Amino acid sequence: MGNRIPPFLARAKALAIALVLVQAFVAAHGQDLKSFERRITTKVLPNGLTLIVCERPEAPVFSYATFIDAGDVNDPSGQSGLAHMFEHLAFKGTSQIGTTDYAAEKLALDKVEVANNALQAEQLKPVGRDPEKIKKLEADLKAAEDTAHKFVVPNQFTDVAERNGAAGLNAETGLDNTLYFWSMPENRLELWAWMESARLADTVPREFYKERSVVIEERRMRTDSNPIGRLVEQFLATAYVAHPYGRSSIGWPSEVGQITATEAMDFHKKYYVGANIVVAVVGDVKAAEAMPLLEKYFSKVPGGPKPEEMTTVEPTQFAEKSVVIREQTQPFYIEGYHRPNYQDPDDAVYNAISDIMSNGRVSRLYRSLVRDQQIAAEAEGFSPFPGDKYPGLFAFYAVPLPSHTPAEMRTAIHKEIEKLKTTDVTDAELAMFKTRTRAELLRGLSDNQGLANALSEAQTRYGDWRELFLQLDRVDKVTKADIRRVANKVFVDSNRTSAEIDTETATAKDGGAR
Repeated sequence: MGNRIPPFLARAKALAIALVLVQAFVAAHGQDLKSFERRITTKVLPNGLTLIVCERPEAPVFSYATFIDAGDVNDPSGQSGLAHMFEHLAFKGTSQIGTTDYAAEKLALDKVEVANNALQAEQLKPVGRDPEKIKKLEADLKAAEDTAHKFVVPNQFTDVAERNGAAGLNAETGLDNTLYFWSMPENRLELWAWMESARLADTVPREFYKERSVVIEERRMRTDSNPIGRLVEQFLATAYVAHPYGRSSIGWPSEVGQITATEAMDFHKKYYVGANIVVAVVGDVKAAEAMPLLEKYFSKVPGGPKPEEMTTVEPTQFAEKSVVIREQTQPFYIEGYHRPNYQDPDDAVYNAISDIMSNGRVSRLYRSLVRDQQIAAEAEGFSPFPGDKYPGLFAFYAVPLPSHTPAEMRTAIHKEIEKLKTTDVTDAELAMFKTRTRAELLRGLSDNQGLANALSEAQTRYGDWRELFLQLDRVDKVTKADIRRVANKVFVDSNRTSAEIDTETATAKDGGAR
């Protein structure tokens, strides 16, 4: 069989190779703080909006990220799903894009809102609802929408962008933020600036109720018809009793179905203000030329104070909680422990635990549950979840193989957690975490879009994009003792919420819940 390398020498060799690769990558691509400081220019406009321009002339293209410091967590009470709804609205155009006659369309849209409000008022009556009146009001709403639609040029916003070379045109609504992004040829910078600033400052609630139906269908697909989606929704609703992280991210059905265009525009007015927005542009652009042009367009975004931060604090959990769904589908197990947000001094320690427990085939959970015991198809730990701006969860999950159960997953995961609490991680594990973290950061910054996303988020979260690199100092300071200390502090029974899909019990008790 030839000479086998002892395991500890193999790990040492792998670590040495990884370090050499990281050093070579940094040298070849100039991916260090000083090189970025030479290429990055930032400017805060009078309206509070922050612009970041990073010069990367390697190819005649640029990518951008518009980072809005508002997401699902900012949905007002009773209006879950509103941030997501507005993201859909942002692709419907402006008063100049997507319409044949905006003045006439605006009048028609006002009538749509009146018709919707009348219908909703009748539908929401606690008593005395008139089915015939509802039918008439539904017909009135459809007629008003049909009239408004006559002025619409469908998909014109995305069509204009794509005809001018836009690639990767998309948006994401997270719990903590909303992100808009795409890439484009460098000679279309001004067109992009006009379009992007316009949809921030000049949004039109076009085809709103059609899009509301699209979001409701999204919910059906992602949550209502997806056992794991339903489980995770119930898991978070159980883990949180006060903070909005416990609400459905896509929105509760009854609330999504009642969101109005007026409410969406109120959300826009409050959160889409300059002080709440960072726009990062990365690529073949010169800051001296690009900044005046960007300032010209993005100064049109409304100013005003940054919206107040969330003040709800999740109470300390003092009792273990659990959720069990019994039905005939793939069994699944997940558990979570409350942890602080990204600003906590131990944030890098949580990252270390996640890496050591879950990063690839050498991770502890994979080796134990998947490779050695062969009881799980997948097993991972991840953090923070569901968001990081506010205190979240450190979660673990496992997918049992046939003939194995969620209870076995729970026991196996707890054995690995106990090892973290009682025995130091190895030198190799800690060193590989630090090397991988640096390498993953550099890989993420290697393409224009990844860099634009990272710059805009770091600038928003820390007030300085340099924190992207400064965070590595905290990673380097993580010790074995830190990992044991944090594990013992956080991974305790009273701080745990678990959820499972129990197929075996469903079969045994009632032939499978429906």
